[in-house]
Amino acid sequence: MEPRTDTRPLPAGFPADAALPAVVVELGRRFEAAGHELSLVGGPVRDLLLGRPVVDLDFTTDADPDATERIGAGWAEAAWDVGRRFGTIGFQKGGWQLEVTTYRAEQYDPTSRKPQVAFGDSLEDDLLRRDFTVNAMALRLPAMELVDPHGGVRDLAAGVLRTPGAPEDSFSDDPLRMMRAARFASQLGLGVADEVEAAMTDMAERIGIISAERVRDELVKLVRGDRPRAGLDLLVRTGLAQIVLPELPALQLETDEHHRHKDVYAHSLQVLEQAMGEEERYSPERPDVVLRLAALLHDVGKPATRRFEPSGAVSFRHHENVGAKLVRRRLKALRFDNDTIKAVARLVELHMRFYGYGEAGWTDSAVRRYVHDAGDLLPRLHALTRSDVTTRNRRKAERLAHAYDDLERRIEEISAAEELAAVRPDLDGQQIMALLGIRPGPVVGRAYAHLLEWRLDEGPHEQAAAEAELRRWWAEQPEAAGASSGGGARD
Repeated sequence: MEPRTDTRPLPAGFPADAALPAVVVELGRRFEAAGHELSLVGGPVRDLLLGRPVVDLDFTTDADPDATERIGAGWAEAAWDVGRRFGTIGFQKGGWQLEVTTYRAEQYDPTSRKPQVAFGDSLEDDLLRRDFTVNAMALRLPAMELVDPHGGVRDLAAGVLRTPGAPEDSFSDDPLRMMRAARFASQLGLGVADEVEAAMTDMAERIGIISAERVRDELVKLVRGDRPRAGLDLLVRTGLAQIVLPELPALQLETDEHHRHKDVYAHSLQVLEQAMGEEERYSPERPDVVLRLAALLHDVGKPATRRFEPSGAVSFRHHENVGAKLVRRRLKALRFDNDTIKAVARLVELHMRFYGYGEAGWTDSAVRRYVHDAGDLLPRLHALTRSDVTTRNRRKAERLAHAYDDLERRIEEISAAEELAAVRPDLDGQQIMALLGIRPGPVVGRAYAHLLEWRLDEGPHEQAAAEAELRRWWAEQPEAAGASSGGGARD
């Protein structure tokens, strides 16, 4: 069900067109009638002040989880236990999802990944435990009173992230907040106060106690933001990237005195930004995390492959293959799902394939292989390859763009004639076994691979031609001699 759009106006200080979903006030009245406090808190209050759409509805209350459940009973369309141990109960009403959490004080043991939770007894104490002042604001319900004890409105207007208390205390309580600072730099365009960045730098190693899954989730949110470069730069400057994504700061290669190669780190961030600009044209989803990660990490193989040639040039031979291996290893360590790992690594592996498509273009066979090897990732490979051009030489950039335009045109022409995206051998496995009189096994796979290569080289064939080619290939195989002598093929 889509959220209902009926809304209630907000008090002075909020944008004129900002309004609360009606369910927020309704829930506030139910808590008030039950003798309990309820406030909208954190992100939704911040987003309302920024004029951003509100997606999450988070509340805080003095009621314990059992009381919260009773208050919502008969009003909510559904209720669930989000995390009773942490004091959170979820409701669904009018298409909205609402999460209500008991006032709490939360602290990490210095050696533990698990938060130690204790419920609090006041809104002010709860806000003091929040990560940043811009998230430490609340709207008392149903009175619609803004509570901002730490200057969140001021900091929001100034575009800066500060912590309600000492940043060292905040990051000690939850080290993941250092990652969130980078995420908010990307999502909201907020800068970081000097004392916050200093604390992040001093305490960067403490991120090591946080689970890989939680780090991954923050990194994904950062990459999905409108300004990921700002967040990534912050991670690198503070040393956090050295722990959670060390391949990124490793791109800051020392530039030799003759400046024979470009700044790989700056280039990678520029490619990321340019890939974002290609999403509308090429991406199956927006924001496209797979494309953005591939753009960011496409050159991570360069540090290990950099060579200074006798001619004075710098080479990075096979960096795409080395990079693909590094990407698989890092994304696996961050607990990304297998589909994402395979897709990002494959794009990194293929991102250099286009280079060499000169004025003479490619043969039809080479175009078929390009499409076949990219598979479903072809649109993203288009976006990545186009984004990888960061040269300031206008003629070179235009030449590469025209060459890729020509390649895409060739792909469209051949695809229209041959259904290229679904290219398969002209004979399937069953037909191969029947024609050769062999059983399932490795030989069938080799025959299938040969017919696929033949298909990519020469295009589609009639069945009779394919059968003739299979017999020709089979005559050259050692297994064929055994089959002709009556022993049968050994698989």
